[in-house]
Amino acid sequence: MTIANQLAKLVRDFHFGGNYAGVHLRQTLADVTWQEATTSVYTLNSIAALVFHINYYINAVLKVLQEQPFEAHDKYSYDIPVIQSQADWELLLQRVWKEAALFAQLIEQLPDDKLTADFLDGKYGTYFRNLQGTIEHGHYHLGQISLIKKIIRQEPGNNIKSL
Repeated sequence: MTIANQLAKLVRDFHFGGNYAGVHLRQTLADVTWQEATTSVYTLNSIAALVFHINYYINAVLKVLQEQPFEAHDKYSYDIPVIQSQADWELLLQRVWKEAALFAQLIEQLPDDKLTADFLDGKYGTYFRNLQGTIEHGHYHLGQISLIKKIIRQEPGNNIKSL
């Protein structure tokens, strides 16, 4: 198995299951309602905002893999569209699953020597660093999502405000 294949597997495992931690994004979000997804607990980001944020960076690197311009800016990474219904929430999730599958597919096609090449102009490190970084970034926020989901379900009405 090539390094690119291993990275693609890690992307799929994070999104769809099979990772070492035994928890993945799709499973964690499977029973989250749009109301829960848009609920803000304490001063934390909402689940929906975190899902959008994770995918924002995957989408940015995906575009580079598709030979499109890199247009990611941290200041826009939480600019989630308004979610006012279950349909809106499911639309966001469908986009996440679709882009994750395409991201993994394109990673698999990379030759291993590309992984050590500079990502864009080099100030961002190598392709490997950026691909691995998106996976690490996702796991970091998945932990937050899991905790926020538990807080919402165990402490209804306590320090919680809907967006």
